[in-house]
Amino acid sequence: MSEVHAARRARLRERCQASGSASALVSRPANVRYLAGAAPHGAVLLLGRTEDLLLCPGPPDERPAEGRPDEALRVERLPGPGGDPAVAAADLAAGQGGECLAVEEHHLTVARHRAIRSVVPRLRLIDLGGAVEQLRVVKDEEEISCLRIGAEIADQALGELLESILVGRTERHLALELERRLVDHGADGPAFATSVATGPNSGRRGHRPTDRRVEEGDFLSVCLGASYRGYRCEIGRTFVIGTSPTDWQIELYDLVFAAQRAGREALAPGVAHRDVDRAARQVLDSAGYAESLPALTGHGVGLEIDEDPQLGPAAMGKLDACVPVTVEPGVHLPGRGGVRIDDTLVVRPEADGGPELLTITTKELLAL
Repeated sequence: MSEVHAARRARLRERCQASGSASALVSRPANVRYLAGAAPHGAVLLLGRTEDLLLCPGPPDERPAEGRPDEALRVERLPGPGGDPAVAAADLAAGQGGECLAVEEHHLTVARHRAIRSVVPRLRLIDLGGAVEQLRVVKDEEEISCLRIGAEIADQALGELLESILVGRTERHLALELERRLVDHGADGPAFATSVATGPNSGRRGHRPTDRRVEEGDFLSVCLGASYRGYRCEIGRTFVIGTSPTDWQIELYDLVFAAQRAGREALAPGVAHRDVDRAARQVLDSAGYAESLPALTGHGVGLEIDEDPQLGPAAMGKLDACVPVTVEPGVHLPGRGGVRIDDTLVVRPEADGGPELLTITTKELLAL
């Protein structure tokens, strides 16, 4: 992976030079990991005029889940406690003869920005913007492989839960069990806080599990994800507990399933982000659920669970090949519950078989 990380830093260096800066200070942890192979707590990456450097406030964490720094990259620990690696990196950039330093203004705090200016007042600071985030959108096959393994782990954990007794157990208990199963199957940990929602809570996006117990006839919606080597995927499914689903449950489920299928089928290189959202949204909108729809149909995933692109009505840009995204429409009816179906897929051209589905747990409406 050393060559991969060096190539990523080279692409960023080209962007910096095009904007008039020979050096860059990367402080956002996911961006540091993308460029350096690891992001020890508090570390920053200096893309310097003469040398690239990973500066850490303490010794790097050796846990495999945290990654290992690129072997070709010099790692330096601050000599004493209480120092700020970002300030030290800016000082080094000035010492390399730089006149301008690109920084991630969307991540640096005002206090940190002021501290840098006080140490290197003659160094001109410009905004790096989302340059690294833009590089991260298209994944290489190694990254996609990590997402694929994470999806397999999430599928395993969910499949085992479905084989257990659910009635009488609380949302909170089920969420904790799912997260334990993720780790048991090899995940670094959950990709985000696991959501388990029952009865009137079901179908609610981002629902935090409560002490409500699963009851016969409930909709049960689950949203979970695994983190594997730092890469995060997502899956969401909805089931019925104990009995055959009622007519309204079947009707609502079939509608959300049709919307999710429309969104999945719209994924292709060159398709506008907003058109993927429109494909799914129109199905639900035409059935009278415009007021119940989430702001986004989906989003990118990778080193963070919510990355670009954003698949929403106002989203700009078009999809590229090898971009992993979620498609996750849902409808929540206050007081009754609802349905959410969520998959992680990789955009692929038609010649390669179309979008690659990573999360394969059945989307059939099962009565558990």
